Amino acid sequence: MGNVLDNIIGFISPAAGARREAWRQYLDEQRHYDAGGYDRLNAGWVAYNQSAEQTDRYSRDTIRARARDLERNSDMANSVIGAYRRNVVGHGYTLRARTSNETLNKQIQEAWIEWCKRKNCDVTETQSFNQMLRMAERRKKVDGGILFKKCYTSGGLLPFKLQALEVDELDTGRAAPHNPKHRVVGGIELNTYNKPMGYWIRQYNVDGFGQIEPVYVPAKDVIFYFTKDRPSQVREMSDLAPTITRVRDANEFMTAVSVKERIAACLAVFVKKIIPTTGNFARGVGVNDGRPREDYDGKRISPGMIKELNAGDEIQVVNPTGQATDAASYIKLQQRLIGAGQGLSYEATSRDMSQSNYSSARQGIIEDGQTYIEDIELLKEVVMDEVYETFIISGVLSGLFHIPGFWEDKQKYFKHEWVAAPKPWIDPAKEATATKIALQTGQKTYQQVAAENGKDWKEQIDETVAVLEYARSKGIEMGGVIFDRTEAELTPADEQQDPEPGAASDGPTDQGGGNQPPGQQPGSQQQDGDQPAADGGEGQQEGKPDKGI
Repeated sequence: MGNVLDNIIGFISPAAGARREAWRQYLDEQRHYDAGGYDRLNAGWVAYNQSAEQTDRYSRDTIRARARDLERNSDMANSVIGAYRRNVVGHGYTLRARTSNETLNKQIQEAWIEWCKRKNCDVTETQSFNQMLRMAERRKKVDGGILFKKCYTSGGLLPFKLQALEVDELDTGRAAPHNPKHRVVGGIELNTYNKPMGYWIRQYNVDGFGQIEPVYVPAKDVIFYFTKDRPSQVREMSDLAPTITRVRDANEFMTAVSVKERIAACLAVFVKKIIPTTGNFARGVGVNDGRPREDYDGKRISPGMIKELNAGDEIQVVNPTGQATDAASYIKLQQRLIGAGQGLSYEATSRDMSQSNYSSARQGIIEDGQTYIEDIELLKEVVMDEVYETFIISGVLSGLFHIPGFWEDKQKYFKHEWVAAPKPWIDPAKEATATKIALQTGQKTYQQVAAENGKDWKEQIDETVAVLEYARSKGIEMGGVIFDRTEAELTPADEQQDPEPGAASDGPTDQGGGNQPPGQQPGSQQQDGDQPAADGGEGQQEGKPDKGI
């Protein structure tokens, strides 16, 4: 109806029709997103709104396979993976049990250190707990996630070990649920709220060919470590997905540049023969010098060689010319974009600090740390805390820990914290000064400073006291080295020895008037009323100027 009306108005009054059309186009621009248009630039951009699982299921296996290929063959992809492994797990974490019983805390911590050894924590006895955490972070970046199955078996410190499973072992072809009220999606059995209730794990023969019926494992015995980005997401997706194509392009570019540079570095020599070596004409030509003709087949050029050619032969050198492509700037840009796609700075992935100073390096570390903290938080809550709670329960059931009333208040005995290994300082002098100022001004507590250094603050104080006491027993005062204080300043007031009667002191004494105010007799005390008068007061002598204080 609008088009008919516009046509009528335009026929009667072209000016009015033109104004209506101009305002109509302006109104369309106000209600239009360029990103939602289907113009020439967006004609090939096809996108649909679907649930996360419906979107991921068709590309998950392909993306995982390509990510693993880059893991094996791309140094640029491994720079991203390595950055996460170093900063999320690194040297591992130290457990600090936080129950109200210090003796129990020490017993738990000692048992945890022993359990983390490969013979106690891994069902295959090939990896320690820290090594399993590093593998978990690597598999999360490449595969999208990893599963840990709790195995209650004998043969270790506790009847509890972990079995690492790849996400490929989830039986995606399973349709029949273990519980008729549930449904199976991607090998995971879900209830009506999409909460995982169990996992269907594929089973293989030792030779890897024959397939056995999958095994159902309850969700309480499985730890699934992956990042959930959408509410409808059920399974994992490779963290490298946004940057896989860019990494692939950079690798292909470097391969092409390498081939070109190898060709450009080649030097070839061709022998141009003026006199033919075959045919009737050649048989009619004799050799005047009596020497047989030289055959160049299989000959190579060596440095400093002197060679005589046959009569009439000429050397022509093939030396590919042309300036090599400046690949450094292109690769630098690509690596910067790849790092940005993973939330990291260029320096974190390339390890190139040539254009960084202290301030920019510190800022980069802070921003990268905000990226790593997401994976650190997920790793602690999903994997480490769950493993620790199962470790405590197994210890109680096996009799390793004797905790009366444990089952009435388990959460009280689950309290703990993880202390990360300290990171080396960029500029120790500046870092130490900043820490000292933050501690003295109350911006940080001693507990925080100790935790940043990967230490327990109580243990750090005990170690410091042990050093000071041992040094004093050997006749050495270490207080000045550690705290920049003298022995008297470090000794508490109640432990300081009073001077013996009659002992001479280091400072001046009151005897003989050597320490009396001017004009006061030895042994006398100056009263409050005897203070010198102020300006113009009675204490000023007449005829003498007031010199002040």
